[in-house]
Amino acid sequence: MDDENDFDVVVVGGGPAGLTTALYTTRLGHDTVVVNRGGGRAAMMRDTHNVIGITEDVSGNGLLQAAIDQIQDYGATYRRGVVTNVESVDGPRDFRVETGEDEFAVDRVVLATGFSDEHPDPPLPRTGRGLHYCLHCDAYMFVDESVYVMGHGESAAHVAMIMLNFTDEVDLLLRGHEPEWSDDTDRQLRAHPVEIVDSEIESKFSDEQSPEWLGGFEFEDGTRREYKGGFAMYGSQYNNDLAAGLGCELTDDGTVAVDDHGRTSVEGVFAVGDLTPGHNQIPVAMGQGAKAGIAIHYDLRRFPMSIEELEAAGGVDSEDVPAVSADLRSSSASHAAGDD
Repeated sequence: MDDENDFDVVVVGGGPAGLTTALYTTRLGHDTVVVNRGGGRAAMMRDTHNVIGITEDVSGNGLLQAAIDQIQDYGATYRRGVVTNVESVDGPRDFRVETGEDEFAVDRVVLATGFSDEHPDPPLPRTGRGLHYCLHCDAYMFVDESVYVMGHGESAAHVAMIMLNFTDEVDLLLRGHEPEWSDDTDRQLRAHPVEIVDSEIESKFSDEQSPEWLGGFEFEDGTRREYKGGFAMYGSQYNNDLAAGLGCELTDDGTVAVDDHGRTSVEGVFAVGDLTPGHNQIPVAMGQGAKAGIAIHYDLRRFPMSIEELEAAGGVDSEDVPAVSADLRSSSASHAAGDD
């Protein structure tokens, strides 16, 4: 394998968690490549919420592109592609990473592949124009507004009750399905002022003042209900194939089990962001990426050497200390030449 595809760290995925990890590993002196298939939850955001210092007129794609530019300015390599396989190898590097067009040799693997929201069947408003998935990001938008929660499981029932903290106009849309929540949840839900709508949606209509936004739904029972917007609660599909293939421990819901710094059960493999348990929030993902990047630096840095290492090496002097900045400039230039 040529030096162009030889790296200290590969980050699989280009969302906020993965890009933050790459920022830290690159700035801490480790040659890093990000392989991103594109898309993802953050890329779908029309507006960015709850990220301090980022105004809400910044789109998800705008936020991600700024991050990509930032890591490249520091010397990271960014490639578009789909990682098809990651495996442990016995060689100069610990892992081989394969895409449709490239093969990389790396010492540390960071999985930042996220998840996909399970989408309800049509008819639907456009995501971000009346259809939402992140309660903590978007509940603020519905203060004193009419809101729907779409779903028939435990999560839908609880989100409907939570939304009462923001508005007293909450409908839970079963869309013709029988509830699948527990008896205790049913008692709790029906003791709250949430209206449960059994009928399936027949069609949607636009807001009269802003036609690109949802106005509401017409139901098969002939009723018509207006909504500012709402939340679809049909679960998530975690992109954990690479983690499972490596033998990483998975939780019951399909997330990758990690410690406080993103380490998985497989040595040398980290996972960050929405692929791991916890809140699916950009600031949380960025924090996870930062902690993983620092942990990887602790793993890979040469100094300080232990007493045993120093004795085995017969001591160390300034000639043994790498010229990190020169190495990074050389490596960055070499990888950039192969990015076109």
